[in-house]
Amino acid sequence: MSEKNKPAAASATPISNFIRNIIDGDVASGKFATRGWGGKPGPAKTHANTPPDPAKIRTRFPPEPNGYLHIGHAKSICLNFGLAQAYDGACHMRFDDTNPEKEEQEYVDSIIHAVQWLGFDWRENIYFASDYFDFMYEAAQHLIKAGHAYVDEQSAEQMRNNRGTLTEPGTASPWRERPAEESLQRFSEMREGKHDEGTMVLRAKIDMASPNINLRDPAVYRIRKAEHHRTRDKWSVYPMYTYAHPIEDALERITHSICTLEFEDQRPFYDWLLLRLAEGGLLEKPLPQQIEFARLNLTYAVLSKRKLIQLVNEKHVEGWDDPRLPTLAGARRRGYTAGGFRLFAERIGVSKADSWIDYSVLEDCMREHLNDVAERRIAVLDPVKLIIDNYPEGQQEDCFAPNHPQKPDLGKRTVPLTRELWIERDDFMETPSKGYFRLFPGNSVRLRYGYVVKCIGCQKDDKGRVIAVHCEYIPDTKSGTPGADSVKVKGNIHWVSAAHAIATEVRLYDRLFKTPHPGAGDKDFLLDLNPDAKKIITAQLEPALKDAQPEDRFQFERHGYFVADLRDTQPGAPVFNRAVTLRDSWKA
Repeated sequence: MSEKNKPAAASATPISNFIRNIIDGDVASGKFATRGWGGKPGPAKTHANTPPDPAKIRTRFPPEPNGYLHIGHAKSICLNFGLAQAYDGACHMRFDDTNPEKEEQEYVDSIIHAVQWLGFDWRENIYFASDYFDFMYEAAQHLIKAGHAYVDEQSAEQMRNNRGTLTEPGTASPWRERPAEESLQRFSEMREGKHDEGTMVLRAKIDMASPNINLRDPAVYRIRKAEHHRTRDKWSVYPMYTYAHPIEDALERITHSICTLEFEDQRPFYDWLLLRLAEGGLLEKPLPQQIEFARLNLTYAVLSKRKLIQLVNEKHVEGWDDPRLPTLAGARRRGYTAGGFRLFAERIGVSKADSWIDYSVLEDCMREHLNDVAERRIAVLDPVKLIIDNYPEGQQEDCFAPNHPQKPDLGKRTVPLTRELWIERDDFMETPSKGYFRLFPGNSVRLRYGYVVKCIGCQKDDKGRVIAVHCEYIPDTKSGTPGADSVKVKGNIHWVSAAHAIATEVRLYDRLFKTPHPGAGDKDFLLDLNPDAKKIITAQLEPALKDAQPEDRFQFERHGYFVADLRDTQPGAPVFNRAVTLRDSWKA
């Protein structure tokens, strides 16, 4: 792996927040000080006599492998792995693969690559919910025997109608009091595939009158006759996520299970289930605790997995790694950096209150990081010829440009100067507007890193379009020479030698949506797609860019930050994507 493609180092010092305050209290009280750990997790009783684990704080990042990670996941990744680093603990990578119909190995691989790219390492701690299916099934049998679960044969519609409302209690299922032996038999038949999907489920028996609807006998197992990407056709029943999640946490000795706010109402069931299993001797105390924080809400983006899948499947974008898409794979191809994401996570912080983060905050973090790490290069995006009439034909001389103005140790590169150059079309106006200091007839500007030139006119085609600008250079004004400042000018323009420039495909990416809240007011969110989110141009680039490798990042002077496309760049033929402009162009 080349140096530039290695995962970026992750910060180990998250800013203090309410979650860190909770952990500080637990560390001080020694709440988890006696926890054992025996390597690969399994039923707690098999680890009862193992030595204490030096990593007392354990968090986890538990994605479901049914899609690619998006920008919102970056916040959770940085939080969970960052906390583990800060407390010299461990963060587990765990795939919650409890839904066989939607999960694929492709998604597993993409998630692993994304987390590694962000700069985090779980070492040996990588797990799958499917690792625990046998234990989960045994735990469900225990709940049935202990009178805490039963097989319900109502239809989904009947269960929904009998669930009650926020102000009215639910109605007990006619199967709620069936004998445990009968439920055990039905549950076994469900596993053996003897019943059709939707004909019965296993439900926890808690309280149909609870003000928390999530405690009104929630389903914990359902029939699914689908091949699983890891266990294949071994199972015909699969646990619900709300049942699997707390068991996984307990078996892995997670101390702090950090979830987004939508799981706050599920916490009573999380605690109820772990306590029932601990009482039955299946799990050890102390049990993990669930803590909720506000998920990322980002303007000018959709982070709903359903909507992202729709964008991909309906080909509004060109796959999961399309640079317009707010997936981490797309952001990486666009030129966003892992360091920028970690800065973003630190800057927005962690809160219990839902709020909206403006997309410009993310862009500013990327600018800040890219400004530090990206070398400078010259690119002309909308080229027109500049001919220096008094410069000898066939002559060439070297100009010298710093690779990074704030990092002199990176040295300088050679930029060849010739009689014919490419300049930006908007660097010339035949009739200048007020305050315009670049090229117009009679005005002088400095060619950046080169000479002062005076405009003497232009050529046009038969449609009146300017096809060449003519000027004369003033000798002894070359940048870096004693006479460079002998002529004072207000304008300074960039350029590339027409004889040496490389014509290159450049993709100008912008925000995928044109409104802050796509689909607001029950509108179809697709109507808010930004038609200008991608423009493809042919630009003229300085010759040093010809050998750019995939993911080489640069600041194109005056234009923004660009990256050699990860997928389409070929040896000697780079394709560049714009990551972000130099300044926020969306401010009102």
